[in-house]
Amino acid sequence: MGPLQDALFEVPDPGHLARVAGRLMVSLVLGGLLGYERERAGKAAGLRTHILVALGATLFVLGPIEAGMAVADLSRVIQGIVAGIGFLGAGAILKLVQHERVEGLTTAANIWFTAAIGTAVGSGHLWLPILGTTMALVVLVLLGYVERRWASRGPEGTS
Repeated sequence: MGPLQDALFEVPDPGHLARVAGRLMVSLVLGGLLGYERERAGKAAGLRTHILVALGATLFVLGPIEAGMAVADLSRVIQGIVAGIGFLGAGAILKLVQHERVEGLTTAANIWFTAAIGTAVGSGHLWLPILGTTMALVVLVLLGYVERRWASRGPEGTS
């Protein structure tokens, strides 16, 4: 086979394949947890969006690592992910002039955070994205509950 066929059909050893597949699965699960919370809250960017963002960020890190890219060069890939994901997040933000408020900021931040989770999973330090996802879920669920309780009390703390 020629170099193109070798590159297209190269299969790593089973142990390496399992490690890479494991990282992708962790990314899918963590992105899914964050997306499920947004889906449950009725937000436009839900389960599938967050899973795809996490998996995409993981692949953007794993691809260069698999190709043997130097860590210094990989930092530029990560910079591109951080900057580029902002465009997707910006699409989730709506300014409602009539109601004098902005919506979608938490969803946009969650999309950005999900990309960070995928990037961390791709780098192989799985404890970090697991801890980060746990903390994000606490923020989204627990603090969301606290915000709703405050909002239900009215403008000056009255019910």
